[in-house]
Amino acid sequence: MKTKSINSRTASAITWYGVSALALMATGAMAQEAAPSAQDEVDTVVVTGFRNSLQTSISEKKKSNDIVDVIKADDIAQFPDLNLAESLQRVPGVAIDRDGGEGRSITVRGLNSEFTRVRLNDLEALATAGGKDVSGGANRGRGFDFNVFAAELFNSLTVRKSISAEVEEGSLGAVVDLRTARPFDYKGFTMAGSGQLGYNDLSKDTSPRGTFLISNRWADGKLGALLSIAYGERLAVEEGPNTTRWENSSSPGTAGRFGGYSTNGGTSFTSIAQSGTLTDPEAIKLTNALHPRIPRYARLETDQKRLGITGSFQMRPFEGTLITLDGLLAEFSANRDEWEVEAISFSRSGAGLPRTQVYDYTIDNEGTLVKAKFNNVDIRSEHRFDELKTTFSQLNLTWDQNITDKLKMRLLVGASNSLQDNPEQTTFTFDAYDVQGYSYDFTNMKAPVFNYGSSNGANLDQAAYWSYAPNALATPTAAEGGSTGSRGDASLIRIRPQSVENKFNTTKIDFNYELNDIFTVKFGGSSKHYDFTSTEYGRYTTAVQTRDEAANRVNATTGQATGLVNAVQANLASYAQTVSVGGNTYLIPNLDKFRSDFNYDCRCVNQYGVFTVNNTNSSSRANNRLAKEDDTTAYVQVDFSTAIGSMPFRGNIGVRKADTKQWVAGYIGRGTSSVYTQIERSYSDTLPSINVSLSPFENFFIRAAASKAMARPTLASLSPGGSITTSSQTFTTGNPYLDPYRANTKDLSFEWYADRDTLISLGLFQKDIKNFIQTLTKQVPFQELGFDLSLLDGTGQTGSTLYTVTQPINTPGGKLTGYELNVQLPFKFLPGFLQHTGGIFNYTHVESKIDYVVASSLTSTTYRRENLLGLSPESWNVTLYYEDDKLSGRVATAYRAGYLNQLNPGSGADFVGKNETLNIDTQITYKINKNFTVVLEGINLTDEYDDRYIAYNTAQGNTASNLLQDYSHPGRQYYMGFRYKY
Repeated sequence: MKTKSINSRTASAITWYGVSALALMATGAMAQEAAPSAQDEVDTVVVTGFRNSLQTSISEKKKSNDIVDVIKADDIAQFPDLNLAESLQRVPGVAIDRDGGEGRSITVRGLNSEFTRVRLNDLEALATAGGKDVSGGANRGRGFDFNVFAAELFNSLTVRKSISAEVEEGSLGAVVDLRTARPFDYKGFTMAGSGQLGYNDLSKDTSPRGTFLISNRWADGKLGALLSIAYGERLAVEEGPNTTRWENSSSPGTAGRFGGYSTNGGTSFTSIAQSGTLTDPEAIKLTNALHPRIPRYARLETDQKRLGITGSFQMRPFEGTLITLDGLLAEFSANRDEWEVEAISFSRSGAGLPRTQVYDYTIDNEGTLVKAKFNNVDIRSEHRFDELKTTFSQLNLTWDQNITDKLKMRLLVGASNSLQDNPEQTTFTFDAYDVQGYSYDFTNMKAPVFNYGSSNGANLDQAAYWSYAPNALATPTAAEGGSTGSRGDASLIRIRPQSVENKFNTTKIDFNYELNDIFTVKFGGSSKHYDFTSTEYGRYTTAVQTRDEAANRVNATTGQATGLVNAVQANLASYAQTVSVGGNTYLIPNLDKFRSDFNYDCRCVNQYGVFTVNNTNSSSRANNRLAKEDDTTAYVQVDFSTAIGSMPFRGNIGVRKADTKQWVAGYIGRGTSSVYTQIERSYSDTLPSINVSLSPFENFFIRAAASKAMARPTLASLSPGGSITTSSQTFTTGNPYLDPYRANTKDLSFEWYADRDTLISLGLFQKDIKNFIQTLTKQVPFQELGFDLSLLDGTGQTGSTLYTVTQPINTPGGKLTGYELNVQLPFKFLPGFLQHTGGIFNYTHVESKIDYVVASSLTSTTYRRENLLGLSPESWNVTLYYEDDKLSGRVATAYRAGYLNQLNPGSGADFVGKNETLNIDTQITYKINKNFTVVLEGINLTDEYDDRYIAYNTAQGNTASNLLQDYSHPGRQYYMGFRYKY
């Protein structure tokens, strides 16, 4: 895989560090002149604020038997982060993926979010959100979307990198523990708040952000209650070029969507036959070349609102008894408008469709058509609107009880629900047919140049250029493949509402028995029920309404056509609005006008068209699936603390037994009908683990850990939904019988705590992944698939009939190895005000190669050895900070090397990946008095691009490994405001 050079990124980082450091130093010097240092006035210095949170985090890490990293509350609040994911990226080994300019998901030590489990207040939970298509769209997997939550809702984040028996199974990467604030965290009455006003230099939007917390204790501290609220708004804008992917215009040796080529600048053309084997070398070269599937500019505007509310009640009715009730509610809405102008002809072929003529073209040595001019091109203007909202709720009851002086019990009962709702996903298009002189130039992949020619003597921003039609307005010529049918596609009306819901109900009980001064026995069990529901509906259409289009409907009274198509065609300008993207100004459909005039979201049949939806049509049924999972576990663990000679030695050893019962259901399409299919299966895992820590001298620790781990398969791969074609004996489906990912893990860590502010550590890790999951094509008797034989009813076939089956299967995995280096220290050795500075540095290197199946048939399988999906070989974070009695500031940089994120995305591609990112954020605060602080933040100061690429190695000789898929930027985000604490 190719990735960009980091030289320019490093230069940008150095520049921002230099500017920010000079500003902090200058302001720090003035602050020192204005007020004497605390050391000048008292003998003992009480460290508060950001440095205090670092001390607390270091202390928590030092005390733990497991290998963990901790971020405490002040640490979270003091970083310039938009959400929880961006706070987590400061942890060694954690890298994030962004969507809409915000962190969304995390990768830990090279393992993506599917391999990481998240616990909220000690109980597993799953929050998912919708996203733009290029970054994965709606989350229907097990990965947690951290952008649902504001970081300010939590007072500690713990990333558990080694496994102990008392911690829930299901992770190969890490278990992330999130804890909200509780009243007993504070000594008495506490009230705090903040308010900020944000500005984005791309959207030009100004929006608010704020937090509030109030907590108190009564009855001599035995009762307490807390309420916290976080709210923020943001208009996120992204714009840039996009291709969806690249593809050949035909299969090897045959013609496709190109109808002819010119070698004399378009003066004359040589025809390319539409059927049969090609013999013309130039035609073969041209049809085998990769071209962008849908070359376009896109602009996305996402109106975000994030609300989070936590509440907690605690009581100590008796000595040794603590009862805690925690509640959490989060709402994250991200309504998105997406506008694009695109050449739609390059994504389709077939009889009756336009066949484009090509001239003035350039094909590079990797077999890519990087530059060309075209005739007979259909241009599309598209407006898509998504109403998106995630609502997450959780309620937990915890009962901590000291049964005796040596025996303790903890009982947890809780439930969570995450509903990701997309009640409106609507797309309308205008089209221009048979445009002459269209061109694209991808010589510079990051800045392609498009020319859209003219249509009907008009330009993109004029109504005459566009039409809105139930079918194209002209028939193809003989040179273009015949005189029947119509050119192009009808203008599109797509209505696709959908939702994803995840529910957890958990009961767990833990016991802790202090056997003696050395050994403590821990044991317990849990019962967890998980429900997953995915729904999608598509617009229902009749055979007359080709390609999902609304036919004109005749008014029963007047007999006149009063349909949507006629109305829009008669006055297209009134149904359009103007948008400027990528240097082009063009008209797009005005969805508000369409909605008000034609009531397209009525889910009904009216005089303008059929706007009903169902969930069994061919484009929707694959995303209608259910899963239920019951996990029953039990564990026993022995913690110990002793010494080997004079060296303190502590740790734990234990085993966890996990029984998993799964039930999955989905639709299998057979012809025009669907068959609802449901399947059950069970499996068990025994998971031993050990963690030890030896201190050969004071404040130096050697830690080692080993365990067996498992992560359950992705929900998409388990789905029994798919399609079966009995005439050709082919079956494409999920695999409900997949075994989980399993791995043996090893960790070795060296940690030196020079003082309470300083940590220097080196961590080594290895995960021997025993199996992976990939899609494979094979031929097997139908009865061996585990599906009901009723799918063959009426075919005359039996269970022994051989079927060509494409489905995910368990395949051999591979080893993952790496190391982490972490340094945290204040620069107290520097003179003057510089002694108030410090730094946090961490670096992670990971290696893991997998033999991926990139092509498979009944007679051969093609493998490609590449990095594990989601794995960045390198990532690092650097934070420089300054803090005195009044002034505090920091500059935080996060780098992530390029990585692969999708296998076999279509159109003959092997992989989709994302190139390296480097994000620089900063924050400066000034304390007016003990209660009031002024805050200034800058996020994504270099306006980092979301740079996604696509890689090929095809039979046609295409070897490009860094073709543009998407290249968009979100702009810089600034905040200015205050914090208040009483």
